[in-house]
Amino acid sequence: MKKKIGKEPFIVLLVFVIIGVAIGGVYIYRKNSARNALAARIAELSPGGAPPETIEELREAIDLYEQMIEQHVRDAAQTGIYWKILATRLQDRGLHNEALEALERTIYYYPEDPTPHYLTGLSAGVVAKSVHDFGVTGENTLRQRYYRLSEESYLRAIELDGRYARPMYGLAVLYVYELDRPEDAIPYLHRYLELRTRDTDAMFILATAYYLTGEFEPALEQYDRILAVTNDAARRDAAERNKQEILDLLYGL
Repeated sequence: MKKKIGKEPFIVLLVFVIIGVAIGGVYIYRKNSARNALAARIAELSPGGAPPETIEELREAIDLYEQMIEQHVRDAAQTGIYWKILATRLQDRGLHNEALEALERTIYYYPEDPTPHYLTGLSAGVVAKSVHDFGVTGENTLRQRYYRLSEESYLRAIELDGRYARPMYGLAVLYVYELDRPEDAIPYLHRYLELRTRDTDAMFILATAYYLTGEFEPALEQYDRILAVTNDAARRDAAERNKQEILDLLYGL
């Protein structure tokens, strides 16, 4: 006796065929729509708004359309530059909230330019210190969100340009003085000082980071380094005082 084959496999197969046809139809429709839209735009550039009829008319319409595209690219590039200029002007006047809005637009146009990311880190750090959470605590306060924005922006700038010194310095200041993470600042300060070998401000911050992490000997080395490269009396006095404080802790001198 022969076993009857049910209708279910044929129904399933039919469903898959219908779905495939539907997907193919949608793809073809979208492709044709895009072509029709392009043809309509080219037609608008032709004399009388009609589609080009000759090869020469088609070439002229395409050439004009390409010129319009190039103009749009130039306009977009210039717009990004203007947003960047506006952001720096706002920062110069201390208007960091407004600067952040302008920098967001700058990054929209130039997402791989490290400078607006660095500037975002700078302004976000300033804004964070001015935010009042009125008793609200935790990691998701408005202040902490601005600090995270600052950190992420500095890191993105460094990622885009590994020799961009400013975000390294800004990130180190953020870690040491704002986020209480001095150990995270140390490698960035070393990288920074490889690029800016005589920057005593960075040396002071690095010495502070070592001091806060209990690494007193490397801190002493940084103060000796400062004394070796600067003739500024105030800086020398500060380095000597800080060095003596560490020596007192180590040896009770």
